[in-house]
Amino acid sequence: MSQKTPPATPGETAVYTHGHHESVLRSHTWRTAANSAAYLVGELKPHMRVLDIGCGPGTISADLAALVPDGHVTAVDHAPGIVEQARAYAAGRGLGNMSFAVADVHALDFPDDTFCVVHAHQVLQHVGDPVQALREMRRVTRPGGIVAVRDSDYGAFTWFPEAPALDGWLELYHRVARANGGEPDAGRRLKSWALEAGYIDIRASASTWCFATEEERAWWSGLWADRTVASSYAELAVDGGHATADELTAISESWREWGRRDDAWFMVPHGEILCRV
Repeated sequence: MSQKTPPATPGETAVYTHGHHESVLRSHTWRTAANSAAYLVGELKPHMRVLDIGCGPGTISADLAALVPDGHVTAVDHAPGIVEQARAYAAGRGLGNMSFAVADVHALDFPDDTFCVVHAHQVLQHVGDPVQALREMRRVTRPGGIVAVRDSDYGAFTWFPEAPALDGWLELYHRVARANGGEPDAGRRLKSWALEAGYIDIRASASTWCFATEEERAWWSGLWADRTVASSYAELAVDGGHATADELTAISESWREWGRRDDAWFMVPHGEILCRV
């Protein structure tokens, strides 16, 4: 069992590197409980109350709501506009056991011991203080409940064929994300952060996304080609002096060229933790 701590003031809030450009939401709306939260699904019971932090457009949140038909899912995000998209998506699926709010994971506006499960997917890599975020997640979780976190690990991304321009893309992404206050290699750090936050009962695991078919390659390379030149990430890269617009265009074209290769293959690894409170 872990001891709870009183709520604290918000930690330093990082800038969300990706923003919500269509090329970003193209990826977010693809995510489901099956492809992004399988490590958690077996722990869910029909009656549970779930908090989904960083819900984005709500696709995972809605899947979780369908898995707890006698319970409830509260979906929150830091961006008001994306919360409204999640609300509309849930309404389109006819899910009546969901509610939505704007929230800061560093200082959640919920009482202690409110939820059976608190879930965050691809969130801690973008926040200013991931340890404080985990403390807050624990605070609002009932004794015996679960805090579930999954984050990718950019430094462990693997692809074939080798492409120097993609090596440059990865190095650039690390610089931009860290300049914004995030940690792109969050996946490998989740267990360490949880220990620092005071958790004791931690089950750590890993899983991957893999893009290898013609359709998968085109989708993955296309969204990154577009994101590299048209998203908030592109603006932050240029405004922060990390790259020029011409350099971003060259990286974007390299993404498309790589994606056209019949032998192209890309793996995205994720760290995962299930913490019993």
